[in-house]
Amino acid sequence: MRARVTSLVDDARSRLTGNLGSLPVIVGLVVIWAAFQVMNPSFLSADNLVNLTLQCAATGTIAIGVVLVLLLGQIDLSVGSVSGLSAAILGVGLTQLGWPLALAIVSAVAAGAAVGLLYGVLFTRFGVPSFIITLAGLLGVLGLQLKVLGPNGSINLPADSPIVLFATSWFLPPWVAYLLAALWAGGIFTAAVLRRRRRLRAGLTTSPLGWQAAKAGGLFALCALAVAYLATNRGVGVMFVFFIVLVAVMHVVLTRTRWGREVYAVGGSVEAARRAGIRVDRVYISVFVLCSTFAAVGGLLAAGRLMSVNLNSGAGDTNLVAIAAAVIGGTSLFGGRGSAWSALLGIAVIQSISNGLTLLNLDSSIRYMITGGVLLLAVIIDSLSRRARAAHGQA
Repeated sequence: MRARVTSLVDDARSRLTGNLGSLPVIVGLVVIWAAFQVMNPSFLSADNLVNLTLQCAATGTIAIGVVLVLLLGQIDLSVGSVSGLSAAILGVGLTQLGWPLALAIVSAVAAGAAVGLLYGVLFTRFGVPSFIITLAGLLGVLGLQLKVLGPNGSINLPADSPIVLFATSWFLPPWVAYLLAALWAGGIFTAAVLRRRRRLRAGLTTSPLGWQAAKAGGLFALCALAVAYLATNRGVGVMFVFFIVLVAVMHVVLTRTRWGREVYAVGGSVEAARRAGIRVDRVYISVFVLCSTFAAVGGLLAAGRLMSVNLNSGAGDTNLVAIAAAVIGGTSLFGGRGSAWSALLGIAVIQSISNGLTLLNLDSSIRYMITGGVLLLAVIIDSLSRRARAAHGQA
């Protein structure tokens, strides 16, 4: 009991001194959902929530890559163009060149990775700011997309293609969704037990095992409730589960691997990371490659969901929404702080606003203004949090 009280006090002190974590985003999301539910009772209906999960997957996947570059204190302005290029390669490969689906997907993702590799090499060899490199990439890759699409500029994907079915029609049976929720909660509890043992061996304070079990049980209960509610309609979309898996994998990679620790170290202080023996250039190149790869995967998911590829694929506000999702979700623009879950939380906020305003029959001008306001608020909170941490010697 004493250890638990100590842990709670330390956590409260940490949050008061600027380490707010995901708390403001979660509170904001609850407020947004409650407000839209009051204005339109169908907002929290099972049918609309299923649509909302599917709307989050494509751009959310792109936002995972944006989180990675932001952790380094860099930016990638071309993720939308890269997603459009990968979608164009998929469409042309499937419908005009007669490629098998696997070959079309691999080619599209490889093209995205190649773009990221070029960015990384230019950044590390010539020291050109990532803002300039990716701004040029935005235009250059958009040109490639138009070249690949050809004079027609629009391609319809076959309705019976597996990637279209994956993005639009495939839903998990409820028992599979419950099983995945149980595995997720069990994995978190197992990781907590292992971490507790390591801390005990090191003579550090730990949380009581019962508290960890209660948190895992609460997570499973929450997931089971969501699955049961969505199952009253179409259920949990496979594409959304794929997005969640990508987020979870990147979270583990960032927090449990040497590479992940190097990303945070470089984002916190490049010079300190270099003096610690970290090969900074390799970290930069690998992150740019991953960012463009996630953008390519997101482009494929968007093409599958829309069942078409055209000149507008990856255009419009795709770049801004992906970057805004990463920042709103809690990733610092100053580098070194954030997590892969930022992509999920951020895109949930943005798509909830968009979805709710659509239900209220308000046009996109209102959506842009509200999203811009939320983004500005997120950056202000991040700046205040950073200032508070610096004042308490935690920066």
